[in-house]
Amino acid sequence: MTLSRPLRKAVFPVAGLGSRFLPATKASPKEMMPIVDKPLIQYAVEEAAAAGITDMVFVTGRNKRAIEDHFDKAYEMESELLAKGKEELVDLIRKVLPRGCRCIYIRQSEPLGLGHAVLCAQPAIEDEAFAVILADDLIAADPPVMAQMAALYQREHCSILGVEDVPRDQTASYGIVSPEEQGTGHARIKAIVEKPAPADAPSTLAVVGRYVLTPRIFGHLASVKPGRGGEIQLTDGISALLAEERVLAYRFAGTRYDCGSKLGYLKASVELGIRHHEVGADFAAFLARRTHA
Repeated sequence: MTLSRPLRKAVFPVAGLGSRFLPATKASPKEMMPIVDKPLIQYAVEEAAAAGITDMVFVTGRNKRAIEDHFDKAYEMESELLAKGKEELVDLIRKVLPRGCRCIYIRQSEPLGLGHAVLCAQPAIEDEAFAVILADDLIAADPPVMAQMAALYQREHCSILGVEDVPRDQTASYGIVSPEEQGTGHARIKAIVEKPAPADAPSTLAVVGRYVLTPRIFGHLASVKPGRGGEIQLTDGISALLAEERVLAYRFAGTRYDCGSKLGYLKASVELGIRHHEVGADFAAFLARRTHA
């Protein structure tokens, strides 16, 4: 097991059905839903690349071919755009996959949970520490959150979970950690509980879609007993990992948008729309007129 080298690999579990956004996701992956002019999965890949990660491992399912096509070369489109003198658009689509990065696709044959999706990535990860990024959680941050976590990993050489405080009445929607101490940027985790009722939650620190994990997680995921619906929970694997090595909770700097929900998706669209270099000023003016109408 090699833990001293920088993070090179990231896993993107993208096999989910996206049922919250039906009918939009009936034939198109939820990860391809755009925020302004980029799909969610591209934001996630760009975040990984900004952390120095070069190997993008996508754990896919049925009807996810659009993700592969998005990061592949588009020879016909490039030729047509070049013929029309639109070199700037050719340059734009050539940068969809950050320079120096490569894509690896692994099929999750059955939807058996996030833990199972991560376990499916083991052949591509081997004995290295790796990142897990959930595209549903779009996080606006400078530096990007995974870059923050990669820097912390380089100092600590252990698993790290991105966390943020949530209202207590929402703990049943998250994995909740019990840290050794409160109020610091990062702390060792004593325990983690999957979706506890508010009265039973050990804290209000929720794990969101950013992880750095050591390869020891794979052995635990392989032995975890399936839970509700036959799913293997990543939280259960991390809980077992706590017994043999340090796992840190990291309070990242940034604003998270839960793009797995309609409201979070709309919030992200508005906030990133306002900041967009091309349409931001006009969009902000439009919203201001709507507010005062």
